[in-house]
Order: sequence, then C-alpha cells, then structure tokens
Amino acid sequence: MYYSSADSVHSSEAFVTLPTKTSNPISRNGPQVVADALKTITTLSTLVLQNKKIGHSEAQALTILNLENNSIRDDGAQELAEVLKTNSTLTTLNLQNNKIGYNGTRALAVALKTNSTLTILNLQNNKIGYNGTRALTLALKTNSTLTTLDLYHNSIGDNGAQALADVFKTNSTLTTLDLGFNWIGDSGTQLLSEALKTNSTLTTLGFEGNSIGDNGAQALADALKTNLTLTTLIFESNFIGDTGAHALAGALKTNSTLTALNLQANKIWIKGLLAFSEAFKTNSTLTTLNLKNQNVIGDKIFLELFKSLKNNSTLTTLNLGRKSIEDDGALALCEALKTNSSLITLDLQSNSMDDNIAEALAEALKTNSTLTTLFLQDNLIGSNGAQALAEALKTNSTLTTLDLQNNSIGDNGAQALADALLTNSTLITLDLWGDSIGPNGALALAKALKMNSALATLYLQNNSIRANGVQALAEALKFNSSLTTLDLWGNSIGDSGTLALSGALKTNSVLITLYLQRNLIGDEGVQALALALKTNSTLTTLSFWDNSIGDNGAQALAEALETNSTLAILNLASNFIRDNGALALSGALRTNSTLISLELQNNSIGRNGTQALHEVSIPARCIIGY
Repeated sequence: MYYSSADSVHSSEAFVTLPTKTSNPISRNGPQVVADALKTITTLSTLVLQNKKIGHSEAQALTILNLENNSIRDDGAQELAEVLKTNSTLTTLNLQNNKIGYNGTRALAVALKTNSTLTILNLQNNKIGYNGTRALTLALKTNSTLTTLDLYHNSIGDNGAQALADVFKTNSTLTTLDLGFNWIGDSGTQLLSEALKTNSTLTTLGFEGNSIGDNGAQALADALKTNLTLTTLIFESNFIGDTGAHALAGALKTNSTLTALNLQANKIWIKGLLAFSEAFKTNSTLTTLNLKNQNVIGDKIFLELFKSLKNNSTLTTLNLGRKSIEDDGALALCEALKTNSSLITLDLQSNSMDDNIAEALAEALKTNSTLTTLFLQDNLIGSNGAQALAEALKTNSTLTTLDLQNNSIGDNGAQALADALLTNSTLITLDLWGDSIGPNGALALAKALKMNSALATLYLQNNSIRANGVQALAEALKFNSSLTTLDLWGNSIGDSGTLALSGALKTNSVLITLYLQRNLIGDEGVQALALALKTNSTLTTLSFWDNSIGDNGAQALAEALETNSTLAILNLASNFIRDNGALALSGALRTNSTLISLELQNNSIGRNGTQALHEVSIPARCIIGY
C-alpha cells in the first residue's frame, strides 16, 4: 500500500507517511512523528526514510529504521532515544548524516544503557566529537547487545580513540567499529592497539582517512601478534611508510586470524612491499591485500612480490591498481599466475599495460584454474591484446568476470571476444565500456549472444554502436536465454535503435535491466518501447536518463504502467517532460503497485504536475527535485 498525507503514521495498516516535499529532508518534527508511532506500531519490519524516502514491508514488528541523509539534529535524536528505552524490536538504526551533535548522542547513549535489542547503530557523518564519543563509551560498558558501531567522520580525535580504547577492555559484544576520517593520529592508534591485546570480540576495525603514520602502524602490528579475533583491518588513506608496513608484514608471520588488510593510498615504497613479499611465504590466513595507489615505480619490488605468489596458497584477492607496474614486473606476475592456486580476484587497473602484457596474461589464463575476476580497465590494451585474451577464454573454464573498460580494443577486439563467447560457458560478466567499439563489433557480439547461454551482464556504455549495432543486438535478444543486464548508455542509438529493442522485449523473457541513457531517444522511440512494456513480464529496471523525451513519450509510458506488473525502477531524469506528461504518470501511479522508484529530476514539470505526483506517491517512489 502507498499513501501520502502530512505527518501521519498508521500502525494498523503497515504504512508510514511524512511531509511529501521531496526536495526537503525530514526536519525536527518528522522524527517525533516516527517516535510516537514506534511506541505502538506492530506491523512494520523495515522503515526506510533515506533522503526522506519511505518504504515498508509487513511483518511482526519494526526491526530496521533508516533515517539516513535527513536533518533530524539533536532534537530528533532525543525523541528517538526516548523510544529506544522501551522499544523491544528495533535491531538496526541508521542515523547517518543527520547533523547530530553531543546532546543527541548523549540521549542515544542513555537509551543504550537499557535497550536490549539494538545491534547495529550507524552514526556516520554527524558532529559527535569527543564528548559524544565519551557518552557512547560509558553506555558500551553496560550495553550487551550492540555489535556494530559506525562513527565514520565524526571528528572524535585521539581523545575519542582513548575513550573507546578504555571500553575495549570490558565490552564483550562489539565486533565491528568504523573510525574512518576522525582525525586520529599515532597516539590514539597506540591506545586502541594496547586495548586490542586483550579484547576478544572485535573482528573489523576501520581507520580510513586518518593521520596514522609508522608509529601507529607499529603499535597495531604489535597487537596483531597476540590478538586472536581481528579479521579485517582498514588503513586506507593514511601516512604509513616502509617502517610501518615492515612492522605489519612482520606481524603477519605469526598472526593466524587476519584475513583482510587494506593499505591503499599510503606511503609504502620498496622496502615495505618487499616485507609483504617475505610474509607471504609463511602467512596462511591473509586472503585479501589492497596495496592500490602506492606510487611505487620500478620492477624490483614487483619481481619479489610476484615470486612469492607462486607458492602462496591463501591469498585470494590482490589489488594492485595504479601501481605503475612495468613490463618485467607484469611478466613476473603472469608467470606466477601459471602456478598460483589460490588467487581468485586480481585488480590491475590503470597500470599502462599494453598488448604484450595482455598476451602474457592470456597465456597464464590458459593454465590457471582459480582466477575468477580480472580487472584490466584503464590500461593500453588494443585489439591484439583483446584477441589474445579471447583465445585464452576458449579453453579457460574458471574466469567469470573480465573488465576491459576504457581500453582501445575496437571492433577487431570485440569480434575476437565474441568468437570466444561462442564456446566459452563460464564468463558471466563482460565490461567493454568505452572501448571504441562500433557497429561491426556489436554485430559480432550479437551473433555470439544468439548461441551463448552463460553471459549475464554486458556493459557497452560509451561506444559508437549506433542504430545498426543495436538492431543486431536486439535481434539476438529474441533468442538469448541468459543476458539479464544490458548497458547501452551513450551509443547514439536514436529512435530507430529503440524501436528494434522494443521488438525484442516483446518476446525476450530474461532481460531484467536495460540502460539507455544519453542515446538521442525521443518520443517515437519511447512510445515503441512503452508498447513492449505492456506485454513484457521480466524487465524491472529501465533508464532513459538524459534523452529527448517529452510529454508524448511520458504519456505512452504511463499507459504502459497501468498494465505492466514488473517494472520497479524507471529513470526519466533530464528529459523534456512537462505537466501533461507528469499528470499522465501520476494517473498511472494510482493503479500501478510495482513501481518503487520514478526519477523525474531536471525536467520541466510545473506546479500542477508536481502536485499531482505528490498526491499519488510517496517520496521513495517518485523523485522530482534534486
């Protein structure tokens, strides 16, 4: 059920409504309305008010409350805190980005002392500071249910870190703590590290975007030698250099629980990375290592790092994007992949890798039997490299995702990959976004899609496929039985290309998501596709963002929505729809019960159209303003 009126909550029918001006977030009175309702409501399981968007599902009682991106401030937080003192069903509360300060946080902390059901509290992007953190830590000394606390971007500083460190010594329930972007330096990290030596419950700790240097990293490394529970440690975007990296690598030689370590965008150079190479030889638990954006230049370090991969049997995910890996290092990696038996995901984006490296990777893929995901976007791979990778796909039976976004494979490369798809039965996702592919490449891919029964997602955004290429793809969709997502954004397909797609949608029974943004589509093309929507029973997401659709196109879509029972997301933002189109869409929404999101930003809808949409919609369903 969807309903819209000012400030009302109905507990007996499982729907909640708040003021419907979608361009304005919930202010102080909104939370009071919600708070009053939560005292008696018994039929909601999930309430989402993100950006004042409302959603619901019927169940025994409310367990999840999402108030993200509003302006409830301290007054609203205090209202909600009063409810938490007696509420016995809520398990997740998301108050991210709500301008909550000390008073609101203190009220929530008081509630946590008696509340016995809340397990997840998200306070990301507020104004909690040290004092608010101190209040929360006092509550955590007695609270026995909260397991996840997100304090990302709250300016808690080293003093706030010290308060949390004191709690770690006694709290036995918190398992996940995010302290990203909080002005925490080495001293705060050292205090938290000392607490980790005795804490036996925390499994995930995030320090992204702080001011932690080598001293902080050394302290954490020392804690890892005795800590037996921490599995994920995030140090992304700090100031850790070789000394800190060397200490962390040393800890990995004895630590037996850490599985994921994120050191992206630090100051680690050759000595630090060599230390990790050495650690790989004995560590048997680390599965994910992110070393992206370290600005290391030269192959010596990579030769050693990749040599250690030959015999490593635990690392499953390795992110080396933007690492300036030169030819010798890349070739060493390819050699390691021939014998490595654990790596599943490899990210090599933005490394200036050319056809020679792609050919070496292809050779490795012919024997490698574990790699499932390979990211090669933003490199210098041309048609020869794509042809080599395609040849490998004819025999490789494990790779499921290949990302070649923003290379220059052209039609020849696309044709080679299409030829591989005729026999390959494992590749599920192929990303060819921005690869200089024209109609001929699309024709080859279309031919493959008629035969291939494995590929589920094909990204062709920002190529030059045009109407001829899309017509071939549309014909293939009449026969294809596996493709669920097709991205044609920015291919200048025009109305004639859309007309061809509409014909395919009348018979295709598998496609779920279709992206047609920025394609010079006008009313004629949309009218044809709308006709297909009257009978299509599988498409759930359709995007026409930034085309040339006017009232006639909107009216055709509205007519389709009166009978269509599957489309859930429709994006018509940045077109030329006026009041008549909006009125038609509002009429369709009176009877349609499946559309959950309709985006109409950046059109020319006036007061009458806006009012009509508000009268039949709820904010989560219809987005008119920015």
